Amino acid sequence: MKVLISDNLGEIGIHMLQREEGLDADIRTGLAPEELKSVIGDYDALIIRSATRVDEDLLQAAGRLKVIGRAGIGLDNVDIPAATKRGIVVMNTPGGNVVTTAEHTIAMMMALTRNIPQGTATLKAGKWEKKKLQGRELFNKVLGVIGFGKIGSIVADRARGLKMQVLVHDPFVNPEQIEKAGFKSVDMRELLQQADYITVHVPKLKETTGILGREAFEHVKKGVMVLNCARGGIVDESALYDAIVSGKVAGAALDVFETEPPGQCPLLKLDQVIGTPHLGASTREAQANVAAAVAEQVIAFLKHGTIINAVNVPSVTGELLEQLSPFLTCGDQIGSLQAQLISGALKAVSIEYAGDFQGLDLEPVSTAVLKGLLAPVVKDDVNFVNAHVLAKERGIKVSETVSSESEDYLNLIRVSVETTEMTNSVAGTIFGKNSPRIVKINTFRLEMIPSGHLALIHNIDRPGSIGQIGTTLGKHGINIGKMQVGQEEEGDRNIIFLSTDTPIPPEVIEELRQLSLVKTVTPLEF
Repeated sequence: MKVLISDNLGEIGIHMLQREEGLDADIRTGLAPEELKSVIGDYDALIIRSATRVDEDLLQAAGRLKVIGRAGIGLDNVDIPAATKRGIVVMNTPGGNVVTTAEHTIAMMMALTRNIPQGTATLKAGKWEKKKLQGRELFNKVLGVIGFGKIGSIVADRARGLKMQVLVHDPFVNPEQIEKAGFKSVDMRELLQQADYITVHVPKLKETTGILGREAFEHVKKGVMVLNCARGGIVDESALYDAIVSGKVAGAALDVFETEPPGQCPLLKLDQVIGTPHLGASTREAQANVAAAVAEQVIAFLKHGTIINAVNVPSVTGELLEQLSPFLTCGDQIGSLQAQLISGALKAVSIEYAGDFQGLDLEPVSTAVLKGLLAPVVKDDVNFVNAHVLAKERGIKVSETVSSESEDYLNLIRVSVETTEMTNSVAGTIFGKNSPRIVKINTFRLEMIPSGHLALIHNIDRPGSIGQIGTTLGKHGINIGKMQVGQEEEGDRNIIFLSTDTPIPPEVIEELRQLSLVKTVTPLEF
């Protein structure tokens, strides 16, 4: 079997692959997309980092490809749905570089505080600017940590060792879990107002892009310093620039940028800003860890069929995977829908199976539910191996029940979620052999196909309400592909699911919300 290494990989991983009997590993880095496409059909496995783009076009040419291994966490450069459709396992190596990234954040904070890059540059230029480069102490300062995942929690712990006061904001982590770790859980406004330093450690999602933007900087303490070693775009660079120029923000340390390389970035022209070229995971130890991990995972899969850290399939036999496949998809989509409907930190998840599941082991389906539920929060960190662990780390209580009786369907999966702000229930089933449907949301009955660009609308059940919605969308040139209406079991409201050819822009969502018979509008993506 042949393995292609298309990006730079640590020597330990290369040696492991080259020594493995029965495997033929080729190192061909820096291939142009067309060159890669011309050779990928000869390989059973592809090992990448961030440079290689694995898109639909490339996968169409990958007739033999069985597995894609990413030496690292991020999978923004891989079309996971397209790979899944072709039965290609996609693996990453979570955990290999979390300590390294956390340490880089602390290093950046200290370098920014004590003007170390500026001091080095001026000293090498023959200057002695001791008074100009006066810094400050970290001792007893307040560090605001946005995101309490693996990296954020390590940063908080290291800052505590420096005798800093640590505030944590993460709406997806139970506050009790944060307090149990010894830190104070606060809302975003309190963190902005009290922090002397703010560091972000969240995945880049629609909800987190620009989380530190103009509105946030209006509420920060004067003289705050900002750190971003997560993903470019989480901090709005234009807003940060203006906040520094105005004197509201004293400085910033950036390892990541909205565009990489950043080119002529205005921020980098400011003396108050220091930067590194995305070095958060770039240590010998981290690169060795992820190289060894991805090599081990690819070898285990090719030689023994063992799946480790896959993001798109559970660790089960091929025969069981085929039987479970429709239920796995349904569970994942129910979890994904719940994640988009709820607000507040998750406290408990109850998964109920009712009806005939042919005696199958449903544990992988429960894992699929958790994966779908947690993926929008932790993104690339979550997979079929660690979903239960991540839920436990966040203090989420998970329970499962199985019953042979189902009222209306051959089989039904119901997921009830409790957060710090609400409870919500979603149920789904399989139509035919492998077509998942959402059939109930709380007290509303419906038949929804969870696919594409959707909008969930609660409206008053009166004549003209659907007409208002259609007219508004039509006015903006948005075509409705499908419309499904569900009714409240007792009450005067409808629930409408719209499937549109294109996403509904935020300004149109807001216009829909202003309609007289519309109560709420929630955009959804599958």
